[in-house]
Amino acid sequence: MIDSAIQSGVLTITLNRPDRLNALDSHDKAALGRIWHEALHNSAVRAVVLHGAGEKAFCAGSDLKEISATQQVATTDVLASCIPGVAEDFTKPVVAALHGHVIGLGISIAMYCDFRIAAPGTRFRFPEVEHDMLSGFSAIELPSLIGEAAALDIMLTGRSFDAEDAQRIGLVSSLAQDPLAEATALATRLAGLPTSAMAWSKRLLLAERRARLDRHYALVDQARLEVGRYEQ
Repeated sequence: MIDSAIQSGVLTITLNRPDRLNALDSHDKAALGRIWHEALHNSAVRAVVLHGAGEKAFCAGSDLKEISATQQVATTDVLASCIPGVAEDFTKPVVAALHGHVIGLGISIAMYCDFRIAAPGTRFRFPEVEHDMLSGFSAIELPSLIGEAAALDIMLTGRSFDAEDAQRIGLVSSLAQDPLAEATALATRLAGLPTSAMAWSKRLLLAERRARLDRHYALVDQARLEVGRYEQ
């Protein structure tokens, strides 16, 4: 379930399946994609905060129980739509408030946000390779964000790492005891800035990322088709 509410120009999106560590099923992925698209075209939305409900997780990735039961996965287009700025440029600032477990698709969604504020106890992990799965859009962007060596390390080994390590390598912007409060305060400040300058600044700053995604989108789709059991 995905909840959303607007206050003072800030759209707060809540991944709300705490009983499943906010893992996203097929319905959630499609719903999140619709929310990003609607937020982009809603003039009342000037900034976005993204967080997970409950105390245990921001997002534990895709719902593997659903995938196992249905033997079906989201299409590449649906996955692209649920990650901000992948299916279409998202020119409004997005702040992710991270806590607990941030796993697989959860990292993918967070890393495409503009700011990532994490609680000190947050744990990160890409477990996909252990399950003969993929994290394609992360693989395209992560080397530019943290460097090739660090990206190869965390994606190929699937090892867990903490918020301090995430900040050291550049995956996390800052640490805060209350990341949601910090994220909301930052988004509120950003929402008060001129929208045209904000939108064009993001377009220019992320122009190379956009070109990278456009060049490699088909490769991600091909990889997902060729891997035995695939997801994001």
